[in-house]
Amino acid sequence: MTTGASSSKGFFITGNDTAVGKTHVSCQIIRQLKSRVASLKVRKPVESGCGLSESGYIAADGEALFRANDYRENMDLITPLRFAAALAPDQAARREQQSLTLAQLENAVWDNIEDEDFMLVEGAGGFYSPIAEDGLNADLAARLGLAVIVIIEDRLGAINQALLTIRAIEACNLEIRAIILNQQHPQKSANCNNLKALSCQVSYPVKLCPFQASADDFQLLG
Repeated sequence: MTTGASSSKGFFITGNDTAVGKTHVSCQIIRQLKSRVASLKVRKPVESGCGLSESGYIAADGEALFRANDYRENMDLITPLRFAAALAPDQAARREQQSLTLAQLENAVWDNIEDEDFMLVEGAGGFYSPIAEDGLNADLAARLGLAVIVIIEDRLGAINQALLTIRAIEACNLEIRAIILNQQHPQKSANCNNLKALSCQVSYPVKLCPFQASADDFQLLG
């Protein structure tokens, strides 16, 4: 793995699996950050499982990030690489006779980014999920060099999956800014108390999503 620019400002959003609510949590983070940083840019460089409209593929996750950031920039910058098949991006690209590389993804992330910008970049799938022909989400995160926010679905088994993901990120020598337990199905997490259990296992901030209304509950900028 190569290391990204150490001076880069922003967050790489990853998860322990697919469908753990990365985009939902990312949108909440964007709404918190946009009032605290001068220039916030959002990117989900590749999205698979896109629907089709008259104007082309619809990147639902990318458009959610676009709306959360008050329609700044445009979708060709936010999610430039879009594919139809609901598969890992490299497989979805291959279905369309295309080859997706880490270099393409990295270039897409940095397109139109200025030194003063603060970035939020959302990956695709879990941290060790393939994202290109030549690498995983982990490899893209290492190239970008951004601090990592980890989204874990708050349910039975979350502690094991969280710790495995954390160890993988630490092995890449990346900064972990927070672990967020996403309560997609509150009935599954009601009796787990994963917040307390995980907080006892790691030194990183552990937070629940939905977040509290108080801004003091969400101090990701440090």
